[in-house]
Amino acid sequence: MFGKKSNIKTDIKQYDKNNWKPVIKCSICNGEQVAGFKDIHTGRFEEIMLIRDNNDLVAFMKRYGLTDVSKEY
Repeated sequence: MFGKKSNIKTDIKQYDKNNWKPVIKCSICNGEQVAGFKDIHTGRFEEIMLIRDNNDLVAFMKRYGLTDVSKEY
């Protein structure tokens, strides 16, 4: 019932590069970072995984074939 949450929320293997932009959402208050994709038309953010350290960021970028990810605060 109160088990540990998985680090990866959804199992999206690829994304539509024409409609979605990779983004790291960063909290100013507590420093939490969440990787996901933002719809460039509506601004809706789809959370994919929690970024706890640089290894998580590298894994996110490798999984989706990314070379650059922008940060939003």
